[in-house]
Amino acid sequence: MGRMDGKVAIVTGGARGVGAADVQRLAEEGAAVAIADVLETEGRALEAELRQAGHEVRYFPLDVTREEDWAALVAAVLDWKGRITTLVNNAGIVNRTGITGTPLDRWNRVIGVNLTGVFLGLKHACPAIRDAGGGAVLNMASVASHVGHNDPAYAASKAGVLGLTRTAAAEYVDWNIRVNAICPGVIVTGLNAGGAHLEPWRRATPLGRFGTLEEVARLVLFLCSDEAGYITGEDIAIDGGFLAAGSARRISLEAGIDLTAAE
Repeated sequence: MGRMDGKVAIVTGGARGVGAADVQRLAEEGAAVAIADVLETEGRALEAELRQAGHEVRYFPLDVTREEDWAALVAAVLDWKGRITTLVNNAGIVNRTGITGTPLDRWNRVIGVNLTGVFLGLKHACPAIRDAGGGAVLNMASVASHVGHNDPAYAASKAGVLGLTRTAAAEYVDWNIRVNAICPGVIVTGLNAGGAHLEPWRRATPLGRFGTLEEVARLVLFLCSDEAGYITGEDIAIDGGFLAAGSARRISLEAGIDLTAAE
């Protein structure tokens, strides 16, 4: 028996990167998974690959900023499988300019994808999850939800995801829906590969390495499964210790302090 047997999941931004890893892990554990993305070529390629491996997946077009797309997606998945039990709000984009240098249209685009997209997912998918008897929602936040970041639009959107997660957890508890968020540190994907920030970030991470797509997908799987049945309204860091101890460790190393030395 798989850990997601009988579940029907939607994964936004599911065509590549972290989203594709989530799709694969959930499908491997028995879920029927809707790959929801604007990237049709990549989405259909992933669909074909996972179907060839014997998994039940289907690609659906979705622009997470468009309410009519969400309504159509939910209707299509219900037509496909008859129920929805799981939503992974993974779609996200970055901007990488400061407050003064960010045009309003780029600010609105990041907020639209990263935060409004989560809101619309909750609004449209949760009634269907209620009708299925309940289930789980996982929202993709970030360590940038908790610290200052040189991408203010991204940081603001991801901080908003945490507020929305806690609000949704309270609102949907009577529908038997758990809502949680995770806060990854740096996971190297096509979105950030080659960035100048990567090596300094790695050095500031106590575990001394980047996370992997598979590690994030395993946490997503756990929080979406019934094993996490008593967890809701939480945000869980998966960051190699960056938020908990990264700054203190970096200061100690730069000061020449041996943290393991005996008195």
